[in-house]
Amino acid sequence: MTAIVGSVAVGLGAGVLAGMFGIGGGVLTTPAVRLLLGYPALIAVGTPLLALIPGALAGAATHIRSGAANTRTGLVVGAWGAVAALLGAQGSAAAGGTAVMLVTAVVIVWGAIAVLRRPPAPTVELGPPAAPAVAAGPRPVVVALAGIVAGSYSGFLGLGGGVVLVPIFHRFFGYSMKESVATSLVSISVLAVPGAFAHWWLGHVDLVLAAGLGAGAIPGAVLGARLASLASDRVLRIGFALLLAAIGAILAVTEIGAL
Repeated sequence: MTAIVGSVAVGLGAGVLAGMFGIGGGVLTTPAVRLLLGYPALIAVGTPLLALIPGALAGAATHIRSGAANTRTGLVVGAWGAVAALLGAQGSAAAGGTAVMLVTAVVIVWGAIAVLRRPPAPTVELGPPAAPAVAAGPRPVVVALAGIVAGSYSGFLGLGGGVVLVPIFHRFFGYSMKESVATSLVSISVLAVPGAFAHWWLGHVDLVLAAGLGAGAIPGAVLGARLASLASDRVLRIGFALLLAAIGAILAVTEIGAL
């Protein structure tokens, strides 16, 4: 009973972070399942990936209704990521639990640094003013690469991909933090599915744990998405970076100490 309550509580916290920061919740759930609930490393990677899907869907739906998400980009990135996630899941089994946890820590800290760096300012051209043009979206090859990178990390690390996608959308696509967070959740809702199935097939999923995490993640994600709509871009950016830096450092120190 205590384990179930603990998993629901972890899922609730992860859901709030998913809805608010677009990270799928795995960035909290994987370390919490490993460090607080005491599950093996590969279970801590595979189970959250399945559990975060309902929370990501709930958070994405809330953001879409508010108009914050670029739904088309999110779906295309998610589709590319779905394919790459299958390969990433196979890679996690080959690498082993401790290696996956250490890579997870490095990626989390990278995400914190990338978000703190502002996107490059647009180039200003001298000369007579040009007629206003319709803003072009990111090139298809860039969208595909974003999906492949995020999907590979999602399957390998069980993080849902948001820890990579939010910095990519913000820094390289030029999206605001709110749009990056919202679009990331749309992508995660798609790309997490095949990775979760692959981890289940590999025996890395505890279904009872996943049910508890998912039960907490759904209301948490809705609450987090509403909080994100009230926060400024600056608050979201700094909060995202501090959260990732703290979790990445704790996870790295713990895993190194376990070697």
